[in-house]
Amino acid sequence: MSAATRTRGDDYTDFCEGIRVLTQIDLAQYKRGQMERRIRSFAGRQGVTDLGEYLRALRSDTGQLDEFLDRMTINVSQLWRNPEQWEMLATKVIPELAENRRVRIWSAGSSYGAEAYTLAAVCKEVAPKAKIDIRGTDIDRRVVMRARDGEFDAEDARSAPRAVLERWFEAYGDGWRAKRELKSITTFDVGDLLRMRPPVDAFDLVLCRNTVIYFTEEVRDALHGRLAESLRTGGYLMVGSTERVSNPAALGLEPAHPFTYRKV
Repeated sequence: MSAATRTRGDDYTDFCEGIRVLTQIDLAQYKRGQMERRIRSFAGRQGVTDLGEYLRALRSDTGQLDEFLDRMTINVSQLWRNPEQWEMLATKVIPELAENRRVRIWSAGSSYGAEAYTLAAVCKEVAPKAKIDIRGTDIDRRVVMRARDGEFDAEDARSAPRAVLERWFEAYGDGWRAKRELKSITTFDVGDLLRMRPPVDAFDLVLCRNTVIYFTEEVRDALHGRLAESLRTGGYLMVGSTERVSNPAALGLEPAHPFTYRKV
């Protein structure tokens, strides 16, 4: 089939393959309708309607590629995002886990670190004697590097409880920076949730929030299976407030709290 007779579907498929080669991000694993609309809309705002032309631009212009990745990898977060979930973790889950004196936590899809540092602050508040180990992973190398700095602007902190924020973060310019006590218990690495095989029985708590809504059902269910495998017995998986595990019993999970499942 010549380029002139390719359908819109074909040029989208070719675009996804080009992005996979260029960035290692497999857009074909995401819900096509949502992702294709987002890509075409974003390219259109750059004045480009042909996806082949847009792919060539991304290959040659790192600035455009960075803007595209920011749009496609959904790097939207904030400290204490969804406060009701943090209240539940602080009052129920983390104190229970801390009874074992060690808590191993994975922030899966950690973006620029807001979730992981919030976890660190909450653990310091409610389980000060426990040994805490928090791992954050994200597919985007740029936000992983940013997460290691632990710096957040005022907008990132808009939902944070002020007293706790001031205890564990220091004023930095117009925003906040995580203190050494938080950085000492957090690490960040590049990791693609759709490809990585996390170690079995490795974590007490896994947070994967506001991520899988963009994946196909098949991809989502397979990911939840891997996340469940990474939990030790008695550990917890928390998903986003608009997400769910479709068949928790099949994964050895049971509902424990809102949007939170316990491994049995």
